[in-house]
Amino acid sequence: MIKYLNERIKTLTVWDVALVKWSVLFATIIIVKLFPQLLSINYPVLAVLMVICMAKPIYKIWIKR
Repeated sequence: MIKYLNERIKTLTVWDVALVKWSVLFATIIIVKLFPQLLSINYPVLAVLMVICMAKPIYKIWIKR
């Protein structure tokens, strides 16, 4: 199943990836509208979560050979 999905993902274009990013943005806006208390999270906490989420992709793209 994973091999099949990897092959399907390789057919995506830059435009397709951009549309996925926009859909995630709009889904996030919907979630924040449903749960406004999420806006009270401190920015340093969000920054740490962002760094944690981007660590592996950055490692795979720029560091790992």
